Amino acid sequence: MSGLSLKLDSFTRRIVLPLAIAETLVWAGFYYIFPALLPEWESDPGWSKTMLSMAFTLSLVITALLFPLSGRLIDRGHSTKVLTGSAFLGAVLLIVLSQVTRPWQFWWVWAGLGIAMAGCLYDPCFAVLVRANGKRAKRAISLVTIFAGFAGTIAFPSARILTESIGWRAALWVFAAAICLVALPLFRFASRHAEAHALIDVAPPDPRTKGFAALKDLRFHLLAVAVFCSSLDHGMLISHILPIFESRRASVDIATLAASFIGPMQVVARMTLMQSDRFARTSTITTIAFTLLAAAALSLLHAGATPWLIAAFVVMHGAGIGIASVMRPVATAELMGRRNFGVVAGVIGMTGMTGYALGPILSAVVWEAGGYDRVIALAFAIALISIVSIIAAWRIDAKKGASTGSDGAS
Repeated sequence: MSGLSLKLDSFTRRIVLPLAIAETLVWAGFYYIFPALLPEWESDPGWSKTMLSMAFTLSLVITALLFPLSGRLIDRGHSTKVLTGSAFLGAVLLIVLSQVTRPWQFWWVWAGLGIAMAGCLYDPCFAVLVRANGKRAKRAISLVTIFAGFAGTIAFPSARILTESIGWRAALWVFAAAICLVALPLFRFASRHAEAHALIDVAPPDPRTKGFAALKDLRFHLLAVAVFCSSLDHGMLISHILPIFESRRASVDIATLAASFIGPMQVVARMTLMQSDRFARTSTITTIAFTLLAAAALSLLHAGATPWLIAAFVVMHGAGIGIASVMRPVATAELMGRRNFGVVAGVIGMTGMTGYALGPILSAVVWEAGGYDRVIALAFAIALISIVSIIAAWRIDAKKGASTGSDGAS
């Protein structure tokens, strides 16, 4: 028993915790830096919200398209090159971003950041953990996301403090330095140990199908729709979160504070999940997660008349997206099996990141047409679609399991 404890402690210390800290920094510096600095880019260079959002959308589309490639490389044992190379590229591009003066430069830098994010955000990290820890990866994934749930909490206040003291351009140098000096070496350390720790019972990648046989499975498509819609809901709201809160009659200080608490709510939900996942099925947990996203959007829609509903939104949206991000790779493994997991999860991740990508520009377009009330109402409707899709996926899986005498996972 003591030997097992030492082994688990070693795995956590050498792989999980370094990845958790690194993921927190890259999410803060590459993803949340956009909504955190969006007001600054509107006021200083004077660029339109739509133009800025389109650049971010382009970045996330590129990330989405490259997720399967990252997963395939990780399946083949190249996790160190993928994680460290991507982190370094992103840090360099943050420095370049600090020097831009024209919209086309802004677009090109964000296109490059899309490449960087494809190799170091959650999906590549989760593929490394599943490869290293097999069926026991759920706890490791939960621990990583508990830490990384503070990425927004770090990004929003620190970006504001740094911007007020040294300007947004210098603030980007600080984020780049943190990623280069802390995240990059941690990625290198953890991924090397993860490769050495890879379990032999993880099915090797199938060179014939490369994971795309999953495209023939209806469960795959329903899961992809659910992931896409939940990510689109999150992308629409989080990318415009500060002006959305202000449209709900919240002051700038209250809006910043509320946005900063979305991360901790993710953490609380994930910690609760670690204690309760033994008593609830994956199907139940995923359905609850998507239901929370829908309820959160409904609360935000009425927050203009009832300001305390902003707090309800923060709690429910943070909890919903926090649980969903943990359960996505777990649900993928249960529904689709573990062979070629990196590339299959990469394709699912691609649909999720596409939702994140379309969210900012869709919000900007809908906002121009009718204000943030319409944005929030549309996000609510999209969240409802995710609920229907995930329920359908699990029902099909249950029927398949009943007919084959298995749990549906290969």
